Amino acid sequence: MKQLRIGDITIDAVIEREGPWRRPQDFFPAYYDEATFKRHLPSMEPEVFDTALGMMVITYQTFVVRTPRYTILVDTCTGEDKGHPPPFDFPGKERWRNELFALGIGYDKIDYVFCTHLHIDHTGWNTSLRDGRWVPTFPNAKYIFHKKEYAVWEAEHAKGNDPPGTVFRDNCLPIVEAGQALLVDDDYALDDTITLTPTPGHSPCHCCVNIFSRGRRAVVTGDMMHHIIQCREPDWSPRVDWDGKQAAVSRRKFLSSVADTDTLILPIHFPTPTAGLVIADGDRFNYRFRRD
Repeated sequence: MKQLRIGDITIDAVIEREGPWRRPQDFFPAYYDEATFKRHLPSMEPEVFDTALGMMVITYQTFVVRTPRYTILVDTCTGEDKGHPPPFDFPGKERWRNELFALGIGYDKIDYVFCTHLHIDHTGWNTSLRDGRWVPTFPNAKYIFHKKEYAVWEAEHAKGNDPPGTVFRDNCLPIVEAGQALLVDDDYALDDTITLTPTPGHSPCHCCVNIFSRGRRAVVTGDMMHHIIQCREPDWSPRVDWDGKQAAVSRRKFLSSVADTDTLILPIHFPTPTAGLVIADGDRFNYRFRRD
């Protein structure tokens, strides 16, 4: 993704992984037949599906948001040294670190880390392994966690139901223990440039991150949607959702609210060029990449 400018704010993407690696029939329970997906292919951007392999193209990336006051990361991919099971144990994760440094940003320059939710591929670089302990990667940052989202995973962790790779224990708990977490509600606003939009369902209290400047708006949508097919079929929720029905309600409500506006959408898992606009199409939606 090329650097974006929203008023006085710049947004860059730092990529950890990209490429075709998920079949839609394995990911979406509502994928009943190939004909439905094939019918939508001509209306979807070509970058999002590898027709030769029959796989969706999925990207793991962090958005680096630089306002006049702060340097902010939104979601932090899977991280290093976590010992995750496949498919999260892929090699070459130094790409993420190298791309961040190439922007002229060291770990100590990050002021805030926003996590849209607390899943394995959105919290990984929150912490780093040092002397056998997980510690905050960004020593001067405050980490924004939704307090109810955190409480749910804290309770699941206490019951021994931690997500794969002990995500809560390794990626979240050390942040709180270090005193660097801000546990916030739906209406949290960093200032007049950064706010939250609740979009629960994929996780208990998933939130999108709004970016405002000079009358313009961009939204980092986290896992509110994983693939463009969910614009064509808003009721398609992936198997990994906490509450698929609630996720579909949140997705349709959000897409309706931004359709046919100039709100720039930044989905974490959409491939390059990633950023785009939502266009209404009856009870469905189209997504168009911004290519300028």
